[in-house]
Amino acid sequence: MNPDKNEHKIRVWDLPTRCFHWVLAICILASFVSGKIGGDAMVWHGRFGVLALSLIVFRLGWGVVGPHYARFAQFIKGPRAVLQECRGQRVREPGHSPLGALSVLALLLTVAFQAGLGLFSSDDIAFDGPWSRHVSDDIVDLATRWHLRLQWLLAALIGLHIAAVLWHQRVRGHDLLMPMFTGDQQWGRDQAPSARDDWAIRARAVVLFALALLLLSYLSR
Repeated sequence: MNPDKNEHKIRVWDLPTRCFHWVLAICILASFVSGKIGGDAMVWHGRFGVLALSLIVFRLGWGVVGPHYARFAQFIKGPRAVLQECRGQRVREPGHSPLGALSVLALLLTVAFQAGLGLFSSDDIAFDGPWSRHVSDDIVDLATRWHLRLQWLLAALIGLHIAAVLWHQRVRGHDLLMPMFTGDQQWGRDQAPSARDDWAIRARAVVLFALALLLLSYLSR
C-alpha cells in the first residue's frame, strides 16, 4: 500500500525489540534443526534452548522497562478490545493490536515452557538437560514427552503468526513486516508518539539481556 501524503513515519519498534524478535526466530529454527539432527548437534540444541529462555526473560523485563510500544501495559487489552477488533469496530493503533498481543503472549509462553521443559529432558543417548539430574526419572520422562509434544504447538503458533502477517499485508494493506526491520511505521498526522530508541535505551537493553543470559547460563550449568 502506498503511504498517504498526510502520513509520516514514527518509530514503533526500538532496536532491542527488533533484535529480540529476529534472534528468537533464529534460535527457534536452530533448536528445531539441531534437535532433528541429534547426536553431537544436541549440544547446540541445549545452548540454543538456554539462549531462547534468556531472550524470553529479557522480553518479560523489557515489557516493563522498555519503550512505549514494547510495554505490555500498552498493547495487552481486555476481551472487549479483542472482540471489537474481530468485529472490525476498533480504530487501528500503532504497535500490536489486541489480537496480535494474544499471539505474542501465546508464543512467549509456549517458547518459555518448551525451553523450560528442555532443562529437565533427556533422550537417554546424547543429551541430558542440566536440571534432569536434580529430579526423579518420572519427572524427566514427563518433561521429555511434553518437550517433544510442544514443538508442534509452537510450530502451529508460528504458522498462524506468519499467516496473520501475510493476511494483514494482502487483505488489510497493513505492512507489519517491514517495521520489524526498520522500526518505523507510516502513520497519520493525528499524531501518535514515537518510541524512544536512543543509545541510552539500547544500553539499558544490553544490561538487561546480559543479566538474563548470565543468570540462565549459571543456572543451567
